[in-house]
Amino acid sequence: MNNPNNPESSSTTSDMQTDYVVGQDNIKGQFGPIGFDIHNRVFVVSALASAIFIILTLLFPERAGSIFQSVVSFSTGTLDWYFMILVDFFILFCLALVVLPYGSVRLGGADARPDHSYLSWFAMLFTAGIGIGLLFFGVLEPVYHANVSLPLGVESPFGADGELNPAAIADASALGLAGTYLHWGIHGWAVYVVMALALGLFTYNKGLPFSIRSAFFPILGERVWGWWGHVIDILAVFSTLFGLATSLGLGAQQANAGMNFVFGLEVTTLTQVIVIILVTGVALVSVWRGLEGGLKKLSEINMILAVLFFFFVLFAGPTLLALTGFWSGLTTYVTDFIPLSAPFGRDDDAYRQSWTIFYWAWWISWAPFVGMFIARVSRGRTVREFILCVLLVPSLFIFVWMGVFGSTALEQLYADPAGSLVKEYVIDNYRPELSLFGMLNELPLTGLMSTLGIVLALIFFVTSSDSGSLVIDTITAGGKIDAPRPQRMFWAVIEGLIAIVLLIGGGLTALQAGVTATAIPFSIVMLLMCYSIIKALNGELRLIRK
Repeated sequence: MNNPNNPESSSTTSDMQTDYVVGQDNIKGQFGPIGFDIHNRVFVVSALASAIFIILTLLFPERAGSIFQSVVSFSTGTLDWYFMILVDFFILFCLALVVLPYGSVRLGGADARPDHSYLSWFAMLFTAGIGIGLLFFGVLEPVYHANVSLPLGVESPFGADGELNPAAIADASALGLAGTYLHWGIHGWAVYVVMALALGLFTYNKGLPFSIRSAFFPILGERVWGWWGHVIDILAVFSTLFGLATSLGLGAQQANAGMNFVFGLEVTTLTQVIVIILVTGVALVSVWRGLEGGLKKLSEINMILAVLFFFFVLFAGPTLLALTGFWSGLTTYVTDFIPLSAPFGRDDDAYRQSWTIFYWAWWISWAPFVGMFIARVSRGRTVREFILCVLLVPSLFIFVWMGVFGSTALEQLYADPAGSLVKEYVIDNYRPELSLFGMLNELPLTGLMSTLGIVLALIFFVTSSDSGSLVIDTITAGGKIDAPRPQRMFWAVIEGLIAIVLLIGGGLTALQAGVTATAIPFSIVMLLMCYSIIKALNGELRLIRK
């Protein structure tokens, strides 16, 4: 049945019917000068729990830091097998949908057609995949994995005596890049596919509200609009909040490091807090200007600057070696895909536990945020087309970016180990936030391009906060996509505050803890989503065959 309360639904017939009206449980009215339209349980519980977390972390930062460390140790050391099996399962699930008859089902119904051209759709998928992570980890990961963490036990080019062994460079560099591609490739995008596909099917095909809880209608029925659904949406809110806070915290660290590198500004937690406050202020202006006047314009500016930045590094550095390195890393990623994905029988704990598990938790935390965005722009695509494009197109773009940045940094490192800032910041004195600037130091126009890197990090910061607050607001407004702007501003402030208290409460370890703590329960939600997706697709196939 086409739901009149969901204007984006295009299905004329549905096997899942409900009398639920979007916003029926909302509180509407004035709270002082602010007009709110909020789900009276999801918003209140999420807001109060966020406030309590912020207050307790500020009051007891040392105790909070200890708890954060324990969470990280438990997640990476005890649940490592769980996260790896889970994300491997998501890939197999996606591939099964591609080859089975389910792949012919179209998001929006048999008569639906894509809302966007391939070019526009791919551009928006790129936007979803680009973030602070490309700047923060693009140099750091390839260099660290090739020389320190050593995925699959590859030999480090720097032996026990610290001397460079040229014979080990090629294999270490290729596997270092392959290990980076693992974290940013189809494993993570498979997580997004599950979330986006569930939202797309239950919104466009089943006519249900654009909300995480709608995906559980096959399991819970009408109970999904009660407390079971409230719990699901609250988990989604916290997952998104802490996933975004991690990105904002990393962005603040890198921006501060860049300001130190270029302008000599001291690297301190206080400085990073000030950066978060200032950029959150800019995000509030963007939120107030709305999607067209704020987020869209900033995203367009950021895309142009990012492309210019990439081509500068490609052509100012060792172009042929960078492209060769990208290809070598890609072929190694393909040939070692199964060993890198395996949860058991490995002795590379430094790589697998300290890096891979954190990434799988981070992708899961970001799933509600990015999944909602991908679902919004993918109406009219077949399931097969949707899965293949979302898995492969953004992954390839990221591989090219990180392959060029990583290969350029590795070439600098091995050409002059004694004078390499990349070696100093990544291997000798681990300062990950400076890794990008260490690579830029060896290229022309160091000051100008480092400043551009800072600007990119800050704009990524703003766009992440703006779009993240939009998603959280949609969830806490009962699925409404046109809730009052002050509500989005409220969540932008909360995101900034959580990033601040995580930095105060333990820096990078606290950021990792926030992600893994929320990813554990939400991963169970996503597993159940897979069952709901199959139920929904079975219903669609029955409708097609009638």
